Amino acid sequence: MAFLKAILVIILVYYLLKILVRMFAPQILNYAAKKTESHFRKTFEGFHPDSNQKEEKVGDVIINKKSTKKNNNSEKVGEYIDFEEID
Repeated sequence: MAFLKAILVIILVYYLLKILVRMFAPQILNYAAKKTESHFRKTFEGFHPDSNQKEEKVGDVIINKKSTKKNNNSEKVGEYIDFEEID
């Protein structure tokens, strides 16, 4: 008889947890999503590309120059070997 009571208790606990998870899972996931969103907002709030540029008026001409330094990387990496097919 104790075996049947143990099985019954296990089944009741299983279904009770199943019901509780269905009831509270949306609130828990919503809370986790809000915490993650606030964490990302705090982390990335200073990374807007336009945040460090001054406000420009309509019609202003802006010239952004790239660096004129060329990357002359003419070091030989390896030896070139020309292969020929043999018939």
